[in-house]
Amino acid sequence: MRFLPLPDGDKIPVLGLGTWQMGERRGNAAAETAALRLGLDLGMTLIDTAEMYGDGGAEEIVGEAIQGRRDEVFLVSKVLPENASRAGTIRACEASLKRLGTDRIDLYLLHWRGRFPLRETVEAFETLKSTDKIRRWGVSNFDVDDMAELDGTACASNQVLYNLSRRGIEWDLLPWCRERGMPVMAYSPIEQGRILRDPTLVRLAQNRGVSPAQMALAWVLSRDGVLAIPKATLPAHVRENRAALDLTLEPTEISALETAFPPPRNRAALDTL
Repeated sequence: MRFLPLPDGDKIPVLGLGTWQMGERRGNAAAETAALRLGLDLGMTLIDTAEMYGDGGAEEIVGEAIQGRRDEVFLVSKVLPENASRAGTIRACEASLKRLGTDRIDLYLLHWRGRFPLRETVEAFETLKSTDKIRRWGVSNFDVDDMAELDGTACASNQVLYNLSRRGIEWDLLPWCRERGMPVMAYSPIEQGRILRDPTLVRLAQNRGVSPAQMALAWVLSRDGVLAIPKATLPAHVRENRAALDLTLEPTEISALETAFPPPRNRAALDTL
């Protein structure tokens, strides 16, 4: 596993396990739990979840998966914006901790910006840090203007949509975060599979004897200051994602992907899902 430094000097794995859409059906719980445990066995010790996913169900799945292994895991969860008042953030965090079966969250994010002033949410985050319920805090789905309001705070990371077909953050947000040593967490790094039939991606993958998903994920993992949190519930997909970490793209491959999926030519609104 490779790691990226966090602003506080600690480090975070560059490849983790996403849990979006987990915990929604009881019949899938065993397979989802097993997939997360397999990921941990393979060294993907970063797990990302949120109170929103499955209305807390995903956090319960994570809690089951990390039982007896909590010290191995870098655990990320998120508070919904409608809960992100000063008191509401603390209540939401405590509820998440209960579902996760742990006494601490390593990185606690504001899921996206809502109606409550950022200063209230940040004050709550700092209170949670002071009581050791979270180790650090960050944000998700924040564009560069939103990040500027947090400049000078202890914000540790920004989680955003980023993949070959969603490169808008390269115009200003990604450089902004890089300058401050703040890792960007890429969610949906293979665009939920929608880009995997692209002819260039398919050809390059075939030439290397890997899957298009591995090629696309390897591209994300090659970007400076970026980590990825793909979701997988099938053991084969978990192993496939882990293998992408060992795939080093050649300059000719990167050039071909840059042509097929060009970088932004101007600033645009932040992409979200």
